[in-house]
Amino acid sequence: MALETTLYEKIDDGQIVKITMNRPEVLNAMDATLKEELFEAFQMAEFDEDVRVVILTGAGRSFSAGHDMSGKGRPSQHPYMQTRLTGLEASLRREQHIFVDINLSIRNLTKPVIAQVQGHCIAGALMVACMSDIIVASEDASFQNPVLRMTPGAAELLVEPWDMGVRRAKEFLFTGDPMDAKRAYEVGLANKVVPRDKLEEETLALARRIALMPPVTVSLVKRSLNRTLDIMGQANSFDYHLLIHEMSHHTDAAKKFGEDRRKAVADGGLKAFLAFRDGAFGKKQ
Repeated sequence: MALETTLYEKIDDGQIVKITMNRPEVLNAMDATLKEELFEAFQMAEFDEDVRVVILTGAGRSFSAGHDMSGKGRPSQHPYMQTRLTGLEASLRREQHIFVDINLSIRNLTKPVIAQVQGHCIAGALMVACMSDIIVASEDASFQNPVLRMTPGAAELLVEPWDMGVRRAKEFLFTGDPMDAKRAYEVGLANKVVPRDKLEEETLALARRIALMPPVTVSLVKRSLNRTLDIMGQANSFDYHLLIHEMSHHTDAAKKFGEDRRKAVADGGLKAFLAFRDGAFGKKQ
Protein backbone atom coordinates (compact mmCIF):
# COMPACT_ATOMS: atom_id res chain seq x y z
CA MET A 1 0.00 0.00 0.00
CA ALA A 2 1.49 3.32 -1.11
CA LEU A 3 1.43 5.94 1.65
CA GLU A 4 -0.19 9.19 0.45
CA THR A 5 -1.20 10.93 3.67
CA THR A 6 1.44 9.45 5.99
CA LEU A 7 5.22 9.82 6.06
CA TYR A 8 7.53 7.00 7.16
CA GLU A 9 11.06 8.09 8.08
CA LYS A 10 13.91 5.92 9.39
CA ILE A 11 16.34 7.51 11.85
CA ASP A 12 19.62 6.26 13.36
CA ASP A 13 20.13 3.39 10.91
CA GLY A 14 16.49 2.43 11.23
CA GLN A 15 16.46 1.94 15.00
CA ILE A 16 13.89 4.72 15.28
CA VAL A 17 10.98 5.26 12.90
CA LYS A 18 9.05 8.52 12.72
CA ILE A 19 5.49 8.18 11.40
CA THR A 20 3.92 11.51 10.48
CA MET A 21 0.28 12.20 9.70
CA ASN A 22 0.63 14.43 6.66
CA ARG A 23 -2.54 16.41 5.98
CA PRO A 24 -1.38 19.74 7.44
CA GLU A 25 -3.80 21.73 5.29
CA VAL A 26 -6.67 20.29 7.39
CA LEU A 27 -4.72 20.00 10.66
CA ASN A 28 -4.16 16.30 9.92
CA ALA A 29 -7.86 15.52 10.22
CA MET A 30 -8.26 11.76 10.05
CA ASP A 31 -10.27 10.28 7.21
CA ALA A 32 -10.45 6.53 6.62
CA THR A 33 -7.50 6.63 4.23
CA LEU A 34 -5.22 8.25 6.80
CA LYS A 35 -6.26 5.75 9.48
CA GLU A 36 -5.60 2.79 7.18
CA GLU A 37 -2.23 4.23 6.19
CA LEU A 38 -1.37 4.59 9.87
CA PHE A 39 -2.12 0.91 10.30
CA GLU A 40 0.09 0.07 7.32
CA ALA A 41 2.94 2.25 8.60
CA PHE A 42 2.83 0.70 12.07
CA GLN A 43 2.81 -2.78 10.56
CA MET A 44 5.92 -1.85 8.57
CA ALA A 45 7.59 -0.84 11.83
CA GLU A 46 6.33 -3.98 13.58
CA PHE A 47 7.95 -6.36 11.12
CA ASP A 48 11.17 -4.41 10.63
CA GLU A 49 13.60 -6.09 13.04
CA ASP A 50 15.87 -3.03 13.09
CA VAL A 51 13.16 -0.79 14.59
CA ARG A 52 13.34 -0.32 18.35
CA VAL A 53 11.15 2.77 18.91
CA VAL A 54 8.37 4.49 16.94
CA ILE A 55 7.55 8.20 17.11
CA LEU A 56 4.08 9.30 15.98
CA THR A 57 3.41 12.94 15.14
CA GLY A 58 1.54 15.27 12.81
CA ALA A 59 2.89 17.63 10.16
CA GLY A 60 2.45 21.36 10.58
CA ARG A 61 1.05 23.28 13.50
CA SER A 62 -1.09 20.55 15.06
CA PHE A 63 -0.87 16.87 15.91
CA SER A 64 -4.40 16.33 14.60
CA ALA A 65 -7.85 17.90 14.76
CA GLY A 66 -9.38 14.44 15.07
CA HIS A 67 -11.95 12.81 12.80
CA ASP A 68 -12.43 14.54 9.44
CA MET A 69 -15.78 16.29 9.94
CA SER A 70 -15.74 18.13 6.61
CA GLY A 71 -17.61 15.44 4.72
CA LYS A 72 -14.80 15.50 2.13
CA GLY A 73 -12.65 12.73 3.61
CA ARG A 74 -11.99 9.63 1.55
CA PRO A 75 -13.95 6.52 2.52
CA SER A 76 -12.32 3.24 3.45
CA GLN A 77 -10.96 1.15 0.60
CA HIS A 78 -10.45 -1.92 2.78
CA PRO A 79 -12.16 -5.03 1.32
CA TYR A 80 -13.63 -5.71 4.75
CA MET A 81 -15.68 -2.54 4.42
CA GLN A 82 -17.26 -3.55 1.11
CA THR A 83 -20.43 -5.02 2.55
CA ARG A 84 -24.16 -5.37 1.95
CA LEU A 85 -24.82 -4.59 5.59
CA THR A 86 -26.77 -1.45 6.43
CA GLY A 87 -27.82 0.51 9.49
CA LEU A 88 -26.42 -0.43 12.89
CA GLU A 89 -24.58 -3.50 11.57
CA ALA A 90 -22.75 -1.48 8.92
CA SER A 91 -21.95 1.32 11.36
CA LEU A 92 -20.61 -1.10 13.95
CA ARG A 93 -18.40 -2.84 11.39
CA ARG A 94 -17.03 0.47 10.12
CA GLU A 95 -16.29 1.92 13.54
CA GLN A 96 -14.86 -1.32 14.87
CA HIS A 97 -12.40 -1.43 11.95
CA ILE A 98 -11.45 2.24 11.57
CA PHE A 99 -11.56 3.48 15.13
CA VAL A 100 -10.97 0.43 17.32
CA ASP A 101 -8.96 -2.27 15.56
CA ILE A 102 -6.58 0.18 13.87
CA ASN A 103 -6.08 2.14 17.09
CA LEU A 104 -5.47 -0.99 19.13
CA SER A 105 -2.83 -2.09 16.63
CA ILE A 106 -0.84 0.94 17.83
CA ARG A 107 -1.41 0.09 21.50
CA ASN A 108 -0.44 -3.53 20.94
CA LEU A 109 2.66 -2.88 18.86
CA THR A 110 5.51 -4.91 20.33
CA LYS A 111 7.74 -1.83 20.23
CA PRO A 112 7.40 1.33 22.33
CA VAL A 113 5.51 4.21 20.73
CA ILE A 114 6.00 7.87 21.63
CA ALA A 115 3.37 10.42 20.58
CA GLN A 116 4.94 13.80 19.79
CA VAL A 117 2.04 16.22 20.25
CA GLN A 118 1.87 19.87 19.28
CA GLY A 119 -1.11 22.18 18.81
CA HIS A 120 -4.53 20.58 18.68
CA CYS A 121 -5.09 16.97 19.75
CA ILE A 122 -8.85 16.51 19.56
CA ALA A 123 -11.26 13.58 19.96
CA GLY A 124 -10.15 10.86 17.51
CA ALA A 125 -6.61 12.23 17.65
CA LEU A 126 -6.67 11.98 21.43
CA MET A 127 -7.66 8.32 21.08
CA VAL A 128 -4.67 7.73 18.81
CA ALA A 129 -2.25 9.62 21.08
CA CYS A 130 -3.46 7.58 24.05
CA MET A 131 -2.69 4.36 22.20
CA SER A 132 0.97 5.32 22.48
CA ASP A 133 3.11 4.36 25.46
CA ILE A 134 4.45 7.85 26.16
CA ILE A 135 3.18 11.33 25.26
CA VAL A 136 5.58 14.25 24.88
CA ALA A 137 3.68 17.51 24.45
CA SER A 138 4.73 20.99 23.45
CA GLU A 139 3.75 23.87 25.69
CA ASP A 140 1.14 24.97 23.15
CA ALA A 141 -0.51 21.54 22.95
CA SER A 142 -4.22 21.37 23.72
CA PHE A 143 -6.18 18.18 24.40
CA GLN A 144 -9.95 18.06 23.94
CA ASN A 145 -12.83 15.66 23.42
CA PRO A 146 -15.97 17.66 22.55
CA VAL A 147 -17.82 14.62 21.19
CA LEU A 148 -20.55 14.72 23.85
CA ARG A 149 -21.58 18.05 22.36
CA MET A 150 -22.59 16.05 19.28
CA THR A 151 -24.36 13.36 21.41
CA PRO A 152 -22.22 10.30 20.43
CA GLY A 153 -20.61 8.81 23.52
CA ALA A 154 -17.08 10.08 24.04
CA ALA A 155 -15.70 8.74 20.77
CA GLU A 156 -15.26 5.07 19.96
CA LEU A 157 -12.62 4.24 22.58
CA LEU A 158 -13.10 5.57 26.10
CA VAL A 159 -9.45 6.32 26.85
CA GLU A 160 -9.91 9.16 29.31
CA PRO A 161 -10.49 7.31 32.62
CA TRP A 162 -7.39 5.21 31.99
CA ASP A 163 -5.15 8.18 31.26
CA MET A 164 -6.42 10.81 33.73
CA GLY A 165 -8.61 9.01 36.26
CA VAL A 166 -12.38 8.68 36.35
CA ARG A 167 -13.24 11.88 38.23
CA ARG A 168 -11.11 14.07 35.98
CA ALA A 169 -12.40 12.19 32.92
CA LYS A 170 -15.97 13.04 33.91
CA GLU A 171 -15.19 16.76 34.05
CA PHE A 172 -13.21 16.60 30.81
CA LEU A 173 -15.97 14.78 28.91
CA PHE A 174 -19.02 16.39 30.54
CA THR A 175 -17.78 19.88 29.58
CA GLY A 176 -15.92 19.15 26.33
CA ASP A 177 -13.50 21.91 27.28
CA PRO A 178 -9.85 21.86 26.16
CA MET A 179 -7.05 20.91 28.54
CA ASP A 180 -3.72 22.67 28.14
CA ALA A 181 -0.40 20.86 28.20
CA LYS A 182 0.45 21.89 31.77
CA ARG A 183 -2.80 20.43 33.08
CA ALA A 184 -2.37 17.32 30.91
CA TYR A 185 0.96 16.72 32.62
CA GLU A 186 -0.53 17.31 36.06
CA VAL A 187 -3.30 14.72 35.56
CA GLY A 188 -0.96 12.14 34.03
CA LEU A 189 -2.07 12.36 30.41
CA ALA A 190 1.28 13.71 29.19
CA ASN A 191 4.69 12.42 30.32
CA LYS A 192 6.65 15.56 29.47
CA VAL A 193 5.92 19.14 28.41
CA VAL A 194 8.63 20.99 26.50
CA PRO A 195 8.96 24.25 24.54
CA ARG A 196 7.56 24.02 21.02
CA ASP A 197 10.94 24.64 19.42
CA LYS A 198 12.44 21.79 21.47
CA LEU A 199 9.65 19.26 20.90
CA GLU A 200 11.27 17.25 18.12
CA GLU A 201 14.69 17.35 19.77
CA GLU A 202 13.36 16.23 23.17
CA THR A 203 11.19 13.48 21.71
CA LEU A 204 14.05 12.11 19.65
CA ALA A 205 16.38 12.21 22.66
CA LEU A 206 13.87 10.14 24.66
CA ALA A 207 13.47 7.70 21.78
CA ARG A 208 17.23 7.28 21.54
CA ARG A 209 17.48 6.62 25.27
CA ILE A 210 14.80 3.94 25.07
CA ALA A 211 16.50 2.45 22.02
CA LEU A 212 19.55 1.70 24.19
CA MET A 213 17.52 -0.85 26.14
CA PRO A 214 17.47 -4.52 25.05
CA PRO A 215 14.53 -4.63 22.57
CA VAL A 216 13.26 -8.02 23.73
CA THR A 217 13.11 -6.84 27.34
CA VAL A 218 11.22 -3.67 26.45
CA SER A 219 8.82 -5.65 24.29
CA LEU A 220 8.08 -8.22 26.98
CA VAL A 221 7.62 -5.62 29.70
CA LYS A 222 5.33 -3.57 27.46
CA ARG A 223 3.27 -6.69 26.87
CA SER A 224 3.06 -7.30 30.61
CA LEU A 225 2.09 -3.69 31.34
CA ASN A 226 -0.69 -3.83 28.73
CA ARG A 227 -1.80 -7.12 30.21
CA THR A 228 -2.01 -5.41 33.60
CA LEU A 229 -4.40 -2.86 32.10
CA ASP A 230 -6.48 -5.66 30.62
CA ILE A 231 -6.65 -7.48 33.96
CA MET A 232 -7.86 -4.19 35.42
CA GLY A 233 -10.59 -4.22 32.78
CA GLN A 234 -9.39 -1.95 29.99
CA ALA A 235 -10.17 -4.33 27.11
CA ASN A 236 -13.67 -5.08 28.46
CA SER A 237 -14.22 -1.37 29.05
CA PHE A 238 -13.30 -0.58 25.45
CA ASP A 239 -15.64 -3.29 24.12
CA TYR A 240 -18.55 -2.09 26.24
CA HIS A 241 -18.04 1.57 25.39
CA LEU A 242 -18.09 0.95 21.64
CA LEU A 243 -21.60 -0.46 22.04
CA ILE A 244 -22.62 2.57 24.13
CA HIS A 245 -21.16 4.81 21.43
CA GLU A 246 -23.12 2.99 18.73
CA MET A 247 -26.34 3.20 20.74
CA SER A 248 -25.84 6.94 21.13
CA HIS A 249 -25.75 7.32 17.33
CA HIS A 250 -29.35 6.13 17.14
CA THR A 251 -30.97 8.41 19.70
CA ASP A 252 -33.38 11.10 18.57
CA ALA A 253 -30.91 13.74 19.76
CA ALA A 254 -28.14 12.27 17.60
CA LYS A 255 -30.37 12.08 14.55
CA LYS A 256 -31.41 15.72 14.93
CA PHE A 257 -27.80 16.80 15.46
CA GLY A 258 -26.80 14.90 12.33
CA GLU A 259 -29.42 16.71 10.28
CA ASP A 260 -28.40 20.09 11.73
CA ARG A 261 -24.73 19.29 11.12
CA ARG A 262 -25.29 18.45 7.46
CA LYS A 263 -27.22 21.69 6.99
CA ALA A 264 -24.53 23.75 8.73
CA VAL A 265 -21.75 22.20 6.60
CA ALA A 266 -23.78 22.65 3.40
CA ASP A 267 -24.57 26.28 4.20
CA GLY A 268 -21.24 27.44 5.55
CA GLY A 269 -18.66 24.68 5.51
CA LEU A 270 -16.66 23.22 8.37
CA LYS A 271 -16.22 26.52 10.24
CA ALA A 272 -19.99 26.95 10.31
CA PHE A 273 -20.36 23.47 11.72
CA LEU A 274 -17.80 24.13 14.47
CA ALA A 275 -19.56 27.37 15.36
CA PHE A 276 -22.84 25.47 15.49
CA ARG A 277 -21.34 22.72 17.66
CA ASP A 278 -19.44 24.92 20.11
CA GLY A 279 -21.20 28.28 19.97
CA ALA A 280 -23.40 27.73 23.01
CA PHE A 281 -20.36 26.86 25.15
CA GLY A 282 -18.26 29.93 24.45
CA LYS A 283 -14.69 30.00 25.63
CA LYS A 284 -13.47 27.87 28.51
CA GLN A 285 -13.74 29.83 31.75
